[in-house]
Amino acid sequence: MVRSKLSVFPGLPALVLAGMAVWLSGCSTTEVDKTANWSPNKIYSEAKDELNGGAYDKAIPLFEKLEGRAAGTPLAQQAQLDKAYAYQKSGDQAQAIATLDRFIKLHPASPALDYALYMKGIVNFNDNLGLFSFITRQDLSERDQKAAKESFESFKELTTRFPDSRYSPDARQRMVYIVNSLAQYEVHVARYYYTRGAYVAAINRAQSALTDYRDVPSLEEALYIVMKSYEALGMTALRDDTQRVLETNYPKSEYVRNGFKAKEQPWWKVW
Repeated sequence: MVRSKLSVFPGLPALVLAGMAVWLSGCSTTEVDKTANWSPNKIYSEAKDELNGGAYDKAIPLFEKLEGRAAGTPLAQQAQLDKAYAYQKSGDQAQAIATLDRFIKLHPASPALDYALYMKGIVNFNDNLGLFSFITRQDLSERDQKAAKESFESFKELTTRFPDSRYSPDARQRMVYIVNSLAQYEVHVARYYYTRGAYVAAINRAQSALTDYRDVPSLEEALYIVMKSYEALGMTALRDDTQRVLETNYPKSEYVRNGFKAKEQPWWKVW
């Protein structure tokens, strides 16, 4: 009589043994790659459809497959850029930046290099703005400035290396915005110190803005903070000197008339 192969486990119930057999057979199967016979153009078309439909988790693996299948071609380069865009749209800023950095390193002569630099600036720019800043009404100057500085450097490299690029005009506008943001950040911190009675720290931070930046809206408030801090410290001569500078440069200063109530509307609204 022929014994069943399952009988080699005489102590186990037949149902358990049958389950083990199914599990073991499942381990030997591999997932079928539906793109195995697809042309690079078909993969790209499918990836773009997923991207345009907002299915970023499906688009990204397709772009990765295309990078391998079409390596060394313009289509593979386009796949990298589209993958970076998909990462950004999915909220994965770190992977978007890593993908763009890899593109910039591997393709220094690519005709799309200006776009890669622009995209890198945009990713950091949007990351610094924050997804919910429009709800909290928190402007860029009140957030950490690391991403803003990295964004500025990308835009600066773009406008320097490719001054005639179609992306350079927008990049220049964003650079102005970022400079205003960085200056306003210093003033924001100075105001924080002033309202808490740390007048020396307030003076130092406001003077950093006055030293490092030119022709930005926040310098009027920086001067006012320095003036009021000297006043609080009883340093009247320095207060009067600062007030003269303030009134000379801003003869219609609302700060002199109305104090901190004159704080201007967030400058990002006019960008």
